[in-house]
Amino acid sequence: MLERLKFGDVNMIIRASAESTGGSMAVIEEVPPLVDTPAHVHSREDELFLSLEGEHVIELGGEEHRIGPGESVFARRGVPHSQRRVLPGEGRLLVVLSPAGLEGFFRELAAADAAGTLGPEAYATASERYGITWL
Repeated sequence: MLERLKFGDVNMIIRASAESTGGSMAVIEEVPPLVDTPAHVHSREDELFLSLEGEHVIELGGEEHRIGPGESVFARRGVPHSQRRVLPGEGRLLVVLSPAGLEGFFRELAAADAAGTLGPEAYATASERYGITWL
């Protein structure tokens, strides 16, 4: 069952979660309008970014990787990374996370947005809970 989340300008679809995969992976689709993600580090998950539409720039450990439809780049946990669109807001990106669990971060932010409390404190609390360090 697909789960659609929205917080701020972020729109995504959780296609697979800890609940549906026994915790082994999560699959999240970022859908338009896409937002850029500043540099950060995950302490718990590896990420695979797969471009479905549009061109994306994934900066990984200080090196830029430009990917188009059907292309991917792998971000190992503990390695700083960020992402942006070549054409702002355009494209679709599939993110595969292993192990699962980070979808909880996005659920918390969507709940904060629905409650009218989305802001720096909500991001800080969720980031700490899910092992994300913003650089």
